[in-house]
Amino acid sequence: MSSQSDPYVFSTDTLPSDLRFLPPLANGLLGWRVYNSIMHMGGVYNGEGGRCHRADVPCPLAVRVAIEEPAQHTYSLDTHTGVFTHTLSSASVTVSQSLYSHRYYSNLMVMEVLLVRQVTSEEPITVQLDSSFTPQSKDIVFESGPDYKGGSHILGKTSSPEIPGGSCPEVHLIWTPVPSSLTLLPEQSQARWGFILIAANSLDTAETTYDKGLNLMATGNLRPSHEKAWQELWLQSKMEVVGSERLCKALIGCLFYLLSAFPSIHDTSGSFGGVSPGGLSNGGDGQDYWGHVFWDQDIWMYPGIALFYPKLARAVLEYRVGTLDGAKDNAQKQGYKGLKFPWESAVSGREVCPEDIYGQQEIHINGDVTLAFQHYLYLTEDLSMFTEGRGSEVIYGVADYWVSRVTLNPEDQKYHILGVMPPDEYYSNVNNSVYTNTAAKFSLQFADELAALLQHPAPQEWHQVAENLIIPFDQVNQYHPEYDGYTKGHPVKQADAVMLGYPLGLPMSPEVRKNDLEAYEPVTDPRGPAMTWGMFAIGWLELGEAEKADVLLSRCYSHIQGPFQVWSESSDGSGAVNFLTGMGGFLQAVLFGFAGFRVQREFLAFSPLLPKDISELCIRGVNYLGSQMDWLLRQEETCVILRAQESDPNPKPSDLQVVLKASGTKIPLIPGKPVTFPREPGCVCKTTSSLFCWPF
Repeated sequence: MSSQSDPYVFSTDTLPSDLRFLPPLANGLLGWRVYNSIMHMGGVYNGEGGRCHRADVPCPLAVRVAIEEPAQHTYSLDTHTGVFTHTLSSASVTVSQSLYSHRYYSNLMVMEVLLVRQVTSEEPITVQLDSSFTPQSKDIVFESGPDYKGGSHILGKTSSPEIPGGSCPEVHLIWTPVPSSLTLLPEQSQARWGFILIAANSLDTAETTYDKGLNLMATGNLRPSHEKAWQELWLQSKMEVVGSERLCKALIGCLFYLLSAFPSIHDTSGSFGGVSPGGLSNGGDGQDYWGHVFWDQDIWMYPGIALFYPKLARAVLEYRVGTLDGAKDNAQKQGYKGLKFPWESAVSGREVCPEDIYGQQEIHINGDVTLAFQHYLYLTEDLSMFTEGRGSEVIYGVADYWVSRVTLNPEDQKYHILGVMPPDEYYSNVNNSVYTNTAAKFSLQFADELAALLQHPAPQEWHQVAENLIIPFDQVNQYHPEYDGYTKGHPVKQADAVMLGYPLGLPMSPEVRKNDLEAYEPVTDPRGPAMTWGMFAIGWLELGEAEKADVLLSRCYSHIQGPFQVWSESSDGSGAVNFLTGMGGFLQAVLFGFAGFRVQREFLAFSPLLPKDISELCIRGVNYLGSQMDWLLRQEETCVILRAQESDPNPKPSDLQVVLKASGTKIPLIPGKPVTFPREPGCVCKTTSSLFCWPF
């Protein structure tokens, strides 16, 4: 692979031999791996209960371009614009085939072909379009509909609903027919063709979007409107590194693929179907966790996105609110009160995990969902999400579940949570998983806090259970055992107890934090899932060990497969593909590790520490309380600039300030004016904050 000067462009002259590592193109509704004959659509699943999986939707743009004469091939994914291009250069012609899932109009996918004559000639030039598309699916029974304005049309419903008696989603495809060849006529020096595909849940949406696509093509705005939507996202935020091209490219790839899984910031339809571990492009029957939504969304993918994009963060919370009825049903089926979010979720929120034990025992998901809501409130102070947005129902329902799920032990008068599977799935039916109990304690405390904020009467049990819930701790070894009876040194599948420090934020001494890391790091499965090492890296950075963290983070690189920066779940390339969970963990290691951000109730803390090979880390667009900040972290100093509103010629001080921990120095933030200070921990908070001293 040739090294590109632009780290946002991933280029190669040969495609990966494993087609799973071809680049996925997605826009929050439609997901497709280039050249694949199938694609997927958000919220469209087939199969009941544990057999529920993303429905295969045939893709009419599954087309490869070929010419007869020898040609040089280049395959390029431009993450600036979300466009994949295959270029063929021969003596007589340059052929460019471009593919993209439209970033603004999410029902729309596009293929464009451009032929440019290289030498003056009277000969026509013909290129072949080899299609692997067939208008059939094993999940949807399609029939032909009447052509619409020159577009072919098929429609159908999935064959089996997610829940008995439920409805089966309808799918309409309308597309520009793709011929078997295209010809550049003798009098033409170049020619361009556009092909559009619409996938929608109703005929009305399909026809309206097809009209829009035709209009955009006629006015030359099809691609510009797509590129502008990507440009908006990158202008809002980005992360760049000086000193490590590999890290810079990995960060760009992670943010690009994560953003691709989220809806447009202009999307008000509320139809977002959540983020699954392999994204929208993957997740068919038996693959990539069937396209279900796990804790991966709320704990692994969400935090990095929420720090930059409040609207996209809110979409995740709205997805969970949309599954309230299912969560209530899950709790009742287990014999408990309140809400039990499913370990694996599709549309209804009822448990769709193929194996019963996970849905029954991996109940920490409830605490994970609450933590996402808590972070959103602290980052935005947007109470509307909790009132008319019904977020309070989620928080109170989870608290009610914990109260009914705990057992009071008469001997120690403490509450215990029995018979669970911790995040470390090597163990099941254990008591007092330290991660689960801590997540439960904090979600009960947040329910109390939210109730006070909204003047809602909180049941006394919330406070009582939170105060008296047992958090396992080994006094002799001064560390947190994973669960009651865990034997120190036994193998561990993935990050579990090390997540007490971050993301849960359980207060502990540096000695205990170090003991936890040293207890679990050597026994964690080296073939375990990709996100694990990011959590260890964050732990070591908290303790000031930047080089140790760097070594652990470098383990993540073995999960990045091929030129297009596609992640695999396991380092040998197996497991879920385009593993967004691993990408989310990697982003967090940089944001919450190198930058040391912590989202707290009245402030955003930071504690920067860079490994020696990184001279600069630039984090643009951190969104806090409605203001955007750009951060430049260097080895010895930190620079913060609060973005000015373009319309304000005379910016006044905002109500935000930086407070430094060691000196107590307070620095007001004035829009457009950079503030530089020596590298040390501190926080950003309101000038009116009640925090008169350092909050830690």
